Amino acid sequence: MTDYKNLKLIASSSPHIRSNEDTRSIMTDVIIAMAPALVFSIFYFGMRALVMTLVSVVSCVFWEWAVRKVLKKSMAIGDLSAVVTGMLLALTCPVTLPYWLLIIGGFFAIVVVKQLYGGIGCNFLNPALAGRAVLVASYTGMMTNWAKVGETIPMFGSTADVVTAATPMAIMKSGDFDTLTNTFTAMDMFLGRVGGSIGEVSALALLLGLVYLLCRKIISWHIPVMYVGTVALLSLIAAPAGIGAVDYMIYNVFGGGLMLGAIFMATDYATSPVTKMGQIIFGVGCGLLTVFIRRFGSYPEGVCYSILIMNCCTWLLDKYVRPTIYGALKKEKKEAAK
Repeated sequence: MTDYKNLKLIASSSPHIRSNEDTRSIMTDVIIAMAPALVFSIFYFGMRALVMTLVSVVSCVFWEWAVRKVLKKSMAIGDLSAVVTGMLLALTCPVTLPYWLLIIGGFFAIVVVKQLYGGIGCNFLNPALAGRAVLVASYTGMMTNWAKVGETIPMFGSTADVVTAATPMAIMKSGDFDTLTNTFTAMDMFLGRVGGSIGEVSALALLLGLVYLLCRKIISWHIPVMYVGTVALLSLIAAPAGIGAVDYMIYNVFGGGLMLGAIFMATDYATSPVTKMGQIIFGVGCGLLTVFIRRFGSYPEGVCYSILIMNCCTWLLDKYVRPTIYGALKKEKKEAAK
């Protein structure tokens, strides 16, 4: 019989189950997962892609350090979240973008979107996407200047002489499907032999990152699979005249920032739902908005704005899509959801 009087019980606050994972280790895994996309971008666009990424990372880390210094808060740059934001911001930009614009985008992402709301975990928008959205709205011409793959792009100085080319999404938006299929094959889009933002061109590189994140259990399959799956299904059943349904689906799935957004942006812990069902709804919502913007909007791409819109709905999903309380009666479950 157990001698309960001699047991040494320790009372402490939750959590009672602890893990060796912390923010820094999670962000390190995300950085490793983005490495293939960065390597592919350097291969296709040259060393300027690497310099852009470094400028963006340094600026984001600096802004985080500076604002926390001004606000007299503890330093948090060691958690590497600013590094991840800087990498994502660079990967969503064209390789011809002037470096100083990355500094502006980093300021908005870190200072306005992240730190003014309390820092990591308190922001309701994805910082990198919000920074990109501001740059697109303010400097549309430079943010839509896509270099032709294989062009020699100077690391410093003007990029005005760089040969540019329309992206598959822009051609598809114009409705010239013959030019689209004759210019870009499905393999071109899968490998990254197309124009676009430096981190979105290679679906293969991004899928390698997805496999790594899933194996490390940093993210779950719910958001990326439901996001990409929704886009694929809607594209398949609502293909316009002039292009085959399967071809239209492939170009929509491999084209633009869908893979980059679904894997690295929509799965952001702070701005996505915490429940599995909430994540499924979130992914489907992102997919619906992306297809609607691409098909009926004036902008050829819809990933950035669809994720930002769904970020604003995350609190609603967390409120009404709650896990079932073990042992609770139906009446208690309804009252808990109110």
